[in-house]
Amino acid sequence: MAFPNTPVLTTDCVISDGEGRILLIRRKNEPFRGAFALPGGFVEIGETVEAACRREVLEETGIKTGALRLIGVYSEPGRDPRGHTVSVAFMTSVPPATRPQAGSDAEDAQWLSHWRDLDLAFDHAKIIADAERLGFSPS
Repeated sequence: MAFPNTPVLTTDCVISDGEGRILLIRRKNEPFRGAFALPGGFVEIGETVEAACRREVLEETGIKTGALRLIGVYSEPGRDPRGHTVSVAFMTSVPPATRPQAGSDAEDAQWLSHWRDLDLAFDHAKIIADAERLGFSPS
């Protein structure tokens, strides 16, 4: 995909099950193929960032999200090796019994309690840390 001469808009989502776990996908495609990442992706023309976030989570994990809370906007030019992207990141929680199912750009989707030990794709560790600073707690 060739990027236009402006940053491309994306969205990412930190999702907790309330039991100390965060929902992560294992990326099916480059960049960072095989690495764990937050569910998310590109915002389509005519779509709000909130709608894009919900769509991407559903496509990649099979999970429908409810209320979204804004974490922040991530615009560091080098955050994506494909080109300059700007991500609007959200957080939400779902019931502990919610079962993810990988789809779309994800080769796997799973709840992980040891997410702090992982080398996450993009700037996703920073996004999760920022969510925690805002009072978001996986547990």
